[in-house]
Amino acid sequence: MLKRITDNAIALFVVVVVMFLFIPLPPWLLDILLIINLGLSIMILMITMNISEALDFSIFPSLLLITTLFRLGMNVSSTRMILTTGNPGVVINNFGRLITQGNIVVGFVIFFIIVLVQLIVITKGAERVSEVAARFTLDAMPGKQMAIDADLSSGLIDEQQARVRREKIQKEADFYGAMDGATKIVKGDSTMSIIITLINLIGGIIIGVVINGGEIMDVMQNYCILTIGDGLVSQIPSLMISTATGMIVTRSVSDGSLNADVTGQFMAQPRAFTTTGVILLFMAVIPGTPTVPLLGGGVALVGGGILLTRRMSAQQQAAVAAAQAPEEPAELSAPSESDYYKDINNVYTLLSVEPVEMEFGYSLIPLVDETHGGKLISRIVIFRRQYAQDMGFVIPSIRLHDSSALGTNQYAIRIKGEVVAQGEILVDYYLALEPPNPLGEIDGIETIEPAYGIPSRWILPENKEMAEIYGYNVIDPLSVMLTHLAETVKKHAYELLNRAETIRLVENLKQNSPELVEEAIPAIIPYSKLEKLLRNLLQEGVPIKDLATIVETAADSFTQGRDLDMTTEQVRGALARTITRRFCEDGQLRVITLDAEVEKRIISSLTRNEQGVYLAMGPELMQSIISQLAEHLKKFSDLSQTPVILVSQVIRGYFSRMITQFYPHVYVLSFNEITNTVQIQALGNITAEAPVMARRAVNT
Repeated sequence: MLKRITDNAIALFVVVVVMFLFIPLPPWLLDILLIINLGLSIMILMITMNISEALDFSIFPSLLLITTLFRLGMNVSSTRMILTTGNPGVVINNFGRLITQGNIVVGFVIFFIIVLVQLIVITKGAERVSEVAARFTLDAMPGKQMAIDADLSSGLIDEQQARVRREKIQKEADFYGAMDGATKIVKGDSTMSIIITLINLIGGIIIGVVINGGEIMDVMQNYCILTIGDGLVSQIPSLMISTATGMIVTRSVSDGSLNADVTGQFMAQPRAFTTTGVILLFMAVIPGTPTVPLLGGGVALVGGGILLTRRMSAQQQAAVAAAQAPEEPAELSAPSESDYYKDINNVYTLLSVEPVEMEFGYSLIPLVDETHGGKLISRIVIFRRQYAQDMGFVIPSIRLHDSSALGTNQYAIRIKGEVVAQGEILVDYYLALEPPNPLGEIDGIETIEPAYGIPSRWILPENKEMAEIYGYNVIDPLSVMLTHLAETVKKHAYELLNRAETIRLVENLKQNSPELVEEAIPAIIPYSKLEKLLRNLLQEGVPIKDLATIVETAADSFTQGRDLDMTTEQVRGALARTITRRFCEDGQLRVITLDAEVEKRIISSLTRNEQGVYLAMGPELMQSIISQLAEHLKKFSDLSQTPVILVSQVIRGYFSRMITQFYPHVYVLSFNEITNTVQIQALGNITAEAPVMARRAVNT
């Protein structure tokens, strides 16, 4: 029962406060509640001055409503006592006598000054700041959301941090929106206090003179004191709450409490102390000015400025000494290279090989260095994330470092320590890819785009718009280098899949399909075979994201006694939708086909030995296929689709390995890897009659 009451204490308190509007209170209870209200308002003001940001006191709008309702409830109760008994309690009487000091006019003037200061200065200012803060917070939300998405995409934050930051932005918008409405409550409270004061004064005089038949001067004396006292015990807490309202909505930028911020920022400006002191000293010598106060204030400020200057200088010297202190012993104790490698354990550090490395010349450092605005690292993070989503394989971390062995504009890409690709870019230029039929000629340095081998030109930035008008595709240097890196990593991704990564993929699959993993791995599919299977798929650009289907199909295939090549083809057939989506465009698939006779001759060329089945094709047939394929590939030059050769499942794997030697960007698919919803359009057919033609061409 007690816990239930505690959990609903605030709700019960609000109900009791509302009852104050109807139920008369004894004077002693009203005195206690007035002191509680005063203490509560002081506590709220102290909290707002010690928080570092507004959301640390996010309940303030609701608390503002509750305290205002509490104060109005006591105002109604005190008004009832003033008008009925003329004795609202000790607190109101003492506050009234304290402010009047025997002079009612002075008391009323001071009371109305307090009310007007609160209404016109503090409440009006807080209302305006709340309105502006709410509007600007809502206007800034899209930009803040985009900044969070950008940080998330670049890898600077993770999903959890992004979720926290989004929630904080939403809470800020809700808070300032609530504060915009809550300030109207403060304004209404100030207005209501003036009305209640007039009611107490006029109503009390009427009751005292007309009903009770008292002397008008005695009645005015008594009711004026009570009215002023009632107004003060209400307005002092209200003034503190209004000040807290203005304080919390103006604390937009702070590093700590208000006391720490004010002290730190004032103490950081000793010159301002000294200048102000000198000005006061100058004013002290002007005839007619209060010499002693100005002289005392000037001396104090000048002395304080000098002391602050000395303290800041001492702190700077200490900071410099602390920064230099650890460097000197390090230089003295730094071992030489020969001494370092005397320890055999340090020699083993030379044997490690990075999966992927990128080296670059001196001129390309600004593209990588984030302190100078370089964005290569963030773009690489985006690429790794996108590749993982598309292919189901996480590219290892890419090590970036400069190299004195390269030219200033050159870069090199290494896979497992060996250079597999190189390029050269001009940082202050743009790369314009030449279209098939440009509308005009653009001046520039002729080159070849490194990723796809497209003829291009390095052009000046001022020629960028004209190049785009002529039909050139203009790319910035960073995108050129990143595209080359991405295509190189994609091409060699299958080499980066090792045993450890295979086990990690299986462990990830185990979270969703524990029964499948327990049944198939490693009992039916050893990790070594699974690794080779996944490598085969990645090598030909097939995503391995649907690992459950891959493992299930491979388990069935190995159970039936099929070898790794046949299992790969079975898995590819099970991934038909994935393969179709990857190579199909707008429901159409443009392909090159093989004549039935060619397929028969290829099947007859399959030979089995101890190592397995391999393709032993005659040179004439191979030359014919390659020469015909070269002619048919020209038809894909105007299409955005990757060139595809469509063959039967029996020869697909062997034919693909042969074609890749000559055309690595051509993909070979089988009929069972294409879904029925796709419309196949043959752009060419490789026939078996071409060997004769090819032989005649050679003889000629």
